[in-house]
Amino acid sequence: MRFFKLGFAVLIMTISTIFSAHALTQELTEEEVALIQEISAHHSAIEQMAGRFIQLDSSGNRAEGIFYIKRPEKIRIKYAPPSREEVVSVGRGFYVLNRKEETKYAYPQHRVPLRQFLSDQINLFDTNITGVTKTEEMIAISVSDETPVGLVSVTMIFDLKTKELNQWTLTEPNGNEVTFSVYDTTTDIEIPKAYFYIPADYGSPDR
Repeated sequence: MRFFKLGFAVLIMTISTIFSAHALTQELTEEEVALIQEISAHHSAIEQMAGRFIQLDSSGNRAEGIFYIKRPEKIRIKYAPPSREEVVSVGRGFYVLNRKEETKYAYPQHRVPLRQFLSDQINLFDTNITGVTKTEEMIAISVSDETPVGLVSVTMIFDLKTKELNQWTLTEPNGNEVTFSVYDTTTDIEIPKAYFYIPADYGSPDR
């Protein structure tokens, strides 16, 4: 599970550090630039969101659950039974919590892929874009970032018409992949503060 549990977080979404060895290898068209700007603006305007997700990894493992996002910085991802794990962040790190075993582990906020989708303003041009592919129905944007497990690549697929994020795939340094698909999303919601509770004694991860 380890890093894959954090891959969702999010949603949840992008990367700030630029790596010259993984710079964009293609010249973007004016249309692609405009679309990326529209996607950034669309997601910057969303303050709260909830929905369901399906997670698949390279070994064929499947998990489902629900997620809640309240920008800036707040996210909760709850996996469906039999899992008792959740991912929670309120801006001082991403915590993976096992409610049954009462265990936890954490990653610092600045080292989790896609984290900038939780910030006030989203600008995909501030991330390390490594490739863009466009079809009649979607646009796929690939980025890379350094994480606790090494350099990770993320390919995000956005609906060309709505600009919504429908799916993303994370690729670990060893080639393992995990894909997240989201559905039944809504922004017409008021998420209770209690959904993002992290005990104060958990402190802030510093790694």
